[in-house]
Amino acid sequence: MNIKDTLQQNITDIIYNLYQISDFKLEIQENKTDFEGDFTVVTFPLVKLVKKNPEQIGMELGGALTAEKNFVENFNVVKGFLNLKVHDAHFINNFRSLVEGFDVIEKRDETVMVEYSSPNTNKPLHLGHIRNNLLGFSVAQILKEDGYNVIKTQIINDRGIHICKSMLAWEKFGNSETPASVGTKGDKFVGNYYVAFDKQYKKEIAELVAQGLDEETAKKQAPIILEAQKMLLDWEKGDEKVRNLWNEMNSWVYEGFNQTYSRLGVDFDQVQYESNTYLLGKDLIQEGLLKGVLYRKDDGSVWCDLTHEGLDQKLLLRSDGTSVYMTQDLGTAVERFKHSDLQKLIYTVGNEQDYHFDVLFKILKKLGYQWADHLEHLSYGMVELPEGKMKSREGTVVDADDLMEEMYITAKEKAQELGKMEQLSEEERESSYESIGLGALKYFMLKVDPKKKMLFNPAESIDFNGNTGPFIQYTYARIQSLLNKADFKQQAVDVNYEINESEKDLITQLASYREAVARAAATLSPAQVANYVYDLVKSYNSFYQNNPILKQDNENMKQFRLELSALTGKTIKKSLELLGIGIVNRM
Repeated sequence: MNIKDTLQQNITDIIYNLYQISDFKLEIQENKTDFEGDFTVVTFPLVKLVKKNPEQIGMELGGALTAEKNFVENFNVVKGFLNLKVHDAHFINNFRSLVEGFDVIEKRDETVMVEYSSPNTNKPLHLGHIRNNLLGFSVAQILKEDGYNVIKTQIINDRGIHICKSMLAWEKFGNSETPASVGTKGDKFVGNYYVAFDKQYKKEIAELVAQGLDEETAKKQAPIILEAQKMLLDWEKGDEKVRNLWNEMNSWVYEGFNQTYSRLGVDFDQVQYESNTYLLGKDLIQEGLLKGVLYRKDDGSVWCDLTHEGLDQKLLLRSDGTSVYMTQDLGTAVERFKHSDLQKLIYTVGNEQDYHFDVLFKILKKLGYQWADHLEHLSYGMVELPEGKMKSREGTVVDADDLMEEMYITAKEKAQELGKMEQLSEEERESSYESIGLGALKYFMLKVDPKKKMLFNPAESIDFNGNTGPFIQYTYARIQSLLNKADFKQQAVDVNYEINESEKDLITQLASYREAVARAAATLSPAQVANYVYDLVKSYNSFYQNNPILKQDNENMKQFRLELSALTGKTIKKSLELLGIGIVNRM
């Protein structure tokens, strides 16, 4: 238990003893104002309950806290704010317990599955996929650190009309080319044919409109879309030629995806494929029809009426018998809970799919699956570059690979300009440029509340000052340099002097790590960890600037400050790991 938690418990007990109010918690703030003391307690919420003014309440609480003289040394009350000075020994003891318990995680007997990425196999990963992967991976890391058993998963959208579009375009325009024969990464190669399909489709629509058809009819009657729809039906019937082409083109894409995931630094414990689950979804449709939860229209299509739940009627099976996304998602959810002992399933998907998941969860509940209450949609805002939103059909998408390469190049240019890496070997420099570039990208993405739309500016993200990944990595490198120069070895320290405010502030920040992780896990927001580690780095830099360390004559004081630095470094490293960011040891 850290100092703040102990204070909270003591104050709660005293409130009961003084006023007979049970489990009442007052807000406790770290004192960063001109008030004297280490912590400030806001007394105003008690005013109406005990019918006393804030100053009187503050005096009574302060008097009770200092009565035993074993935790709070002294207090003062300013306009109803109770300011408390805690005995130095408790900061030292708190610090020692943090060092000893750094790697201790209180395990929970709960398993959470986190789904993220889940791309279509008809194009490469793009900027939006980067935010998705970084969010999902980071949330999974945070949940693990908070004690959960975590299964990281993705479901590959490996079938459907969008996949057939790339396949058909390759059949028509590919001339038997392969990624190897043209020297193109597999996912980009297939994506080029998705763009080629769209180009031909638009051309055919324009020709039909010129012949007198309205645009909506032309979209439905364009020969190439009719061919793609037939290919989808052939795939569902198991046509050997179609299936062989499908397997080959998907294998090209997977190889490309894996290269992207590797560079981005994300991974998965399991991978599922929609082609293996869509039939299970169809079984659920039949089950729903038998239960009377779903209904069939005259054209043979199957629907779920959610009007009583404030939503619309939802198509689950087309009149030609083919499934829709919802069908597949129903089947996949059931499959996951059947074969894994899950307590929660989190879907990391953009906020344009909010309605889809609202419908999905409600249909599963109507079908009788009580675990539907434990499904959660980690909804996030879209990412834009200064040039505007991304598009994929027109070939103007911002590829994840291209963006990562740009980040590496920008980091290299910035580091060379500042002379940051001159003392390193070429291999170390290249590794550092990569860590800094991708660290900048990840931190910039993750420091923003997931629910907010964001504008990503690559140049702005690579700054060695301010709320950026490189600034945090630089502070870590500075700490490692300090420890190396001191030939630091961890040992017990007897601190028999009055520690100063910057040391207290740093200990308080270090003690808040678990609290930040718990907040991030509860809200599914890596921004909580990003904000925490930035505050920690600011606190350390203030401590570093105001306290001599290597030049400190008092060996006991020097060792204590090195211990503080070492724990700060470990906490920065662990925080960055939760964000999927690598460290740089020298800079």
